Amino acid sequence: MSKDTLTVTDNRTGKTYELPIEHGTVRAMDLRQIKTGADDFGLMAYDPAFMNTASTKSSITFIDGDKGILEYRGYPIDELAEHASFLEVSYLLLFGELPNRSQLHEFQHAITHHTMVHENIREFIDAFRYDAHPMGILVSTVGALSTFYPDAKNLDDAEVRRLQMNRLIAKMPTLAAYAYRHRRGLPIIYPDNDLSYSGNFLNMLFKMTETKYTPNPVIEKALDVLFILHADHEQNCSTSAMRGVGSSRVDPFSATAAACAALYGPLHGGANEAAIRMLNEIGSVRNIPDYIRRAKAGEVRLMGFGHRVYKNYDPRAKVIKKLAYQVFDQVGKNPLIDIAVELEKIALEDDYFVQRKLYPNVDFYSGLIYQSMGLPMDIFPVLFAIGRTPGWLAQWEEMINDNEQKIARPRQIYLGEGRRPFVPLSDR
Repeated sequence: MSKDTLTVTDNRTGKTYELPIEHGTVRAMDLRQIKTGADDFGLMAYDPAFMNTASTKSSITFIDGDKGILEYRGYPIDELAEHASFLEVSYLLLFGELPNRSQLHEFQHAITHHTMVHENIREFIDAFRYDAHPMGILVSTVGALSTFYPDAKNLDDAEVRRLQMNRLIAKMPTLAAYAYRHRRGLPIIYPDNDLSYSGNFLNMLFKMTETKYTPNPVIEKALDVLFILHADHEQNCSTSAMRGVGSSRVDPFSATAAACAALYGPLHGGANEAAIRMLNEIGSVRNIPDYIRRAKAGEVRLMGFGHRVYKNYDPRAKVIKKLAYQVFDQVGKNPLIDIAVELEKIALEDDYFVQRKLYPNVDFYSGLIYQSMGLPMDIFPVLFAIGRTPGWLAQWEEMINDNEQKIARPRQIYLGEGRRPFVPLSDR
């Protein structure tokens, strides 16, 4: 008769242990009982980069990388992208269900009520160098918000937590737009709460001398979809940072700043910028075969292909590819799209890439859309951060309410020097 257990024999001692299996996992702490003697600390699992370690149980996002499935709270990403708004998806991530009309209206009001930031934040941004990276500004200003809302430290009050989450979702576009305008030497544009979430962000980015900014509805919808596609992605680097830093019971502004800092890295939030740089380097469709050859030889990397989780076509990439042409119909075709499409076609027909399951990911086409909107590459990770904020907060809230979670503290394997006596400076 089968049992949900794993039987382990320690060949060092000959002892046998039976470990419970739950949800396809064994608890790492159950390994601790496996010892060679009374002074043995116990067996640990060694897993650099957490390649095969589950750190939490979650009800937010489901990914099946082999089948190319991404779902938020059970809803397929393509259906949400087609039918829902970003604030609907934000509500879904935070509360577990899609809102009805009155719930959505109340949530939208709660967000728009908090879009303004204190004028001291604007002065803080003015102090950055004219060429400061927008993501560096965002990391700093999100962290600075914690000093404006001391009530945010009261994590045991659910209503206080909810208030901070509303503030963060509302203020992220404002901070992002301020950073963009600062980089370009343009005056700050204040939020216009008559506009949608994405429409207001476009207003703060691009408004010039017009009395009232009216966003292009196709661009507005495209940006909203891009935010939805980035809203959450399970236990990725920045989400792990949000949970890890948040586990110390710090306020959510500080934890979100840590998540933004993780997203700042070129292997995470900077991946779509790397894809654009690759397409620029290729330069022409006729240069693709040579670039493919160099990629196989290990001379260059095929950016925007492959993913730690997905071993199939990234479902977000399918949505974005279609979205790209809708944007091009409004603003003109990005010349890099022909290179991208042909590169994808050749790579997906080449056994080298097929065998390695290197399919296009979300970063391959998203940068082309942002670039066509007139946005510089250094703002790309900032846009990613806006979309990911509700996911970070949903994960943080779940962690706060999880009784099994404690302050994050991974173990290590010490390989340094053994105990030795101190040598005075005169004798060294």
